[in-house]
Amino acid sequence: MQVPHKAWVLVADGERFVVFENHGDSDLIDLRVVDSDYTDNPADHLQGSDRPGRMNDPSAGHKSAVDATNWHVLEKQYFAEETAAKLNDWALGKKFSDLVVVADPRTLGSLRTHYSQPVKAKLRRELDKDLTHLPVNEVEQALVRL
Repeated sequence: MQVPHKAWVLVADGERFVVFENHGDSDLIDLRVVDSDYTDNPADHLQGSDRPGRMNDPSAGHKSAVDATNWHVLEKQYFAEETAAKLNDWALGKKFSDLVVVADPRTLGSLRTHYSQPVKAKLRRELDKDLTHLPVNEVEQALVRL
């Protein structure tokens, strides 16, 4: 994959992100960390303690179950929204001119729905892979292979 000089590369999942800047050229990628963040998102059963609710049906004396809220998934979506908001702020502040986003498919979908027009204009490539657990040199190698 061609990653231009000074391009930012966002590597994210629903619980963490790292923003890199390419200090190399488009052929020899040299990523350096610009920013990073993470959220502590325990498993759903550790976040919610209530049983799913029940609702009265309009018919005589019947009740229906209500779906339980998955707090873990909601927190991942919220984190992706916050990450997209930061990208939008950085794009408005002209912190980068080119952007590559690498995220797992679910997070990538959440990010896409919150891109502003300046982010869309600077977006060069999206990749639906989870590379957040890899060291920097392996992220560079993964980008070169694509």
